Amino acid sequence: MMSWEAPLAQRVKNLKPSPTLAVDAKAKALKASGVDIVNLSAGEPDFDTPEHIKEAAIKAVRDGFTKYTAVAGIPELKDAIAAKLERDYGISYTADEIIASTGGKQALYNIMQAILDPGDEVIIPVPYWVSYPALVELAGGAPQYLMCSADDGFALDMESLKAMINPKTRAIILNSPSNPTGAAYSRKDLEEVSRLAMQHGFYIITDDIYDEIRFDGTPPENAVSVNPEARDRVLVVNGVSKTYAMTGWRIGYMAGPAAVVKATAKIQSQSTSNPNSIAQKAAAAALAGPQECVREMKKAFAQRKDYILERLGAIEGVKCVEPSGAFYVFPDMSAYYGRKHAGGTVSDSLTLADYLLESASIACVPGIAFGDDRFIRFSYATDIGVIKEGMDRLEKALGGLS
Repeated sequence: MMSWEAPLAQRVKNLKPSPTLAVDAKAKALKASGVDIVNLSAGEPDFDTPEHIKEAAIKAVRDGFTKYTAVAGIPELKDAIAAKLERDYGISYTADEIIASTGGKQALYNIMQAILDPGDEVIIPVPYWVSYPALVELAGGAPQYLMCSADDGFALDMESLKAMINPKTRAIILNSPSNPTGAAYSRKDLEEVSRLAMQHGFYIITDDIYDEIRFDGTPPENAVSVNPEARDRVLVVNGVSKTYAMTGWRIGYMAGPAAVVKATAKIQSQSTSNPNSIAQKAAAAALAGPQECVREMKKAFAQRKDYILERLGAIEGVKCVEPSGAFYVFPDMSAYYGRKHAGGTVSDSLTLADYLLESASIACVPGIAFGDDRFIRFSYATDIGVIKEGMDRLEKALGGLS
């Protein structure tokens, strides 16, 4: 009997799986097999979803709110999103300028499908969140990478950015605070990018998923809050996953010009239709309800950030920019490249991450996944006792290289 290989689309063959999810899955599989894994790879808060949010979901179930909703989201959630954006950014959005989606990732996917034609270019600052290039490519677009330097705190290189802009430039993605670096763009940089977007006619896709988790005393801000005149060029993406410890609830949203929102709703109507009805009720409660839970979680993240920075700073050869927000550190570990261990040589971020997983049972994400091979990403969205154990193991493992 002849074997038959199922034909697949070229876009699938070219698509790379999410490295962060792959590392997390490998770590969880090892843990399930009995290995004592310290997992510093996942961008998922260890806190439980606050009680008032869970109660809203329970009430939705008991009230029978289990049917289809409008594709773009229920009015209650849209109102809560509009109020959050008005409260934090000082910008008013109407219901037809907002769409709720199944997580922030779907909002980004919808945007790319709505604004990109084959060959259109999207500028992506490096380091970047792992899914940005794939989302652009799935829409037929071409990612263009803007290198950012740790020496400048991963700020935007404005001269390089200006040189990259051309008639094919359709958008730039800004993630502030950033995954993986935790860096936040300055008001000056945001203002400059907004002026460039207005001048050259491209979109700014601002991924604000970590906007509430800032440690530098700066409130949430983005390209449209610093320059309201750029409102029609800015597509605001956010969600409840990180701020409210609701990663599994899968509710994100986008706000922007009504024409773009309408286009993304058309795409969503043919893919997933509405987001989960019960989760929408929970998300509305999260955004409109008491915010003390957010402040408590942020305080814990700040303490963890200070601790992991102190530990990394005490390790010879490790350099790390202090994060302004989010819950990641992105240290430069390249001083250890070329060193040897019993199983081989550490030659790059991937082999270093493998060494740490195999020899020290530490799960982390190689910097190559974010576009810069010199770095490793550690998440501190976990208990400080776990972080301490991870840093103890890291110090010992690096000391074992020769």
